[in-house]
Amino acid sequence: MTELFINLGDLIVAAWGVLSSILFLLLPWIALGAWVLYWLCAVNWKKLYAVLIPQFGWIGVVLLGFAMILVWSTVAPPAAGVHYILGLTVSNIVGKTVYVVMLFCIAGLCGAVQLSGSMCDCCIPDEPEEETQLSVHH
Repeated sequence: MTELFINLGDLIVAAWGVLSSILFLLLPWIALGAWVLYWLCAVNWKKLYAVLIPQFGWIGVVLLGFAMILVWSTVAPPAAGVHYILGLTVSNIVGKTVYVVMLFCIAGLCGAVQLSGSMCDCCIPDEPEEETQLSVHH
């Protein structure tokens, strides 16, 4: 009977080791997963698209991207001073530019998926009906 408890204890220790290994494997990807979930499920792309393209809202997005690049490259420079991207050695600002453009591309792809209608209705945010107000001029 004691061998059963010893083996059960070994099983629990091994299961804990496997779970901790999986957690450490997935931990660096949590921020990217949150980014994708936000742009897929929390943004109404129909309304955002109506602001970005016809009303020149994309200019603000581009300026926000430049601000992200400048702040991120100043606050968190790489340890070696350069980034290694696809076998290339690039400077800090170029590396952060690549990362920010990739984040914007992922957000755009999430918008394309939502606008294509291939998502279930539970992920698309519902907006309350807007009441139209009639203005009376005196």
